[in-house]
Amino acid sequence: MKRFLIFPCVICLVFGLLVGVILPIDLWGENAPPVMGPANTFPPPSSNTSAAPSPAPSSQSDPLDPLDNFPLLGSACAVNRAIQQGSWSALAAYVHPELGVTFTPYSTVEPDSDLTFTADQIKGLAQDQTVYTWGFEDGRGDPIQMTMLQYFERYVYNYDYTQAPQIGIDRVITGGNALENLAEAYPGCRFVDFSFPSTDPVNDGMDWSSLKLVFQPSETRWYLVGIVHGEWTI
Repeated sequence: MKRFLIFPCVICLVFGLLVGVILPIDLWGENAPPVMGPANTFPPPSSNTSAAPSPAPSSQSDPLDPLDNFPLLGSACAVNRAIQQGSWSALAAYVHPELGVTFTPYSTVEPDSDLTFTADQIKGLAQDQTVYTWGFEDGRGDPIQMTMLQYFERYVYNYDYTQAPQIGIDRVITGGNALENLAEAYPGCRFVDFSFPSTDPVNDGMDWSSLKLVFQPSETRWYLVGIVHGEWTI
């Protein structure tokens, strides 16, 4: 399986096809801005708080080609947008109905200890006040004890990944000293890496961060099974 890195010259074509062909034509509304590259792949959030959330995945009658990048990327972008908007029902619609979605706070996936949640739990994320232990903090080794909403703010969406300057399909854009075992931990799945290789040049890349969304194909669509956070570690 080929691995892809999407650069600005390619992203316009990709999302032009996605918005015009694969995703519903009203995905961003009638006044959606033109597609201009990675920094403008997603339209700015609407100031209207009553605006409809990101759409749920549409049903498809045609069989899914698991090697076709366009539906995969379309699903990843919709999940990315749902998280950015806090549209938990929209996010839950993508979660695998049987496997749920597993969360990894740092790049190395730990199948035996990473927490997994069902679609119903994701739907009620904002109301869940349970403090879970998600793993251990890099460097200090203290347990990561947070509610789901707190975890999302720190270990899922610590940056606005709709503005990620680089997007990799089945390719890790930036890595550090942590083991990148996503492909081994999720056999038969594919992933999209939304990456900030650096947020400030003065930090010499030691502030990189990424959001990797892992999907498993079904007969007609992609289901979200993993959310892997990556960042510079000691």
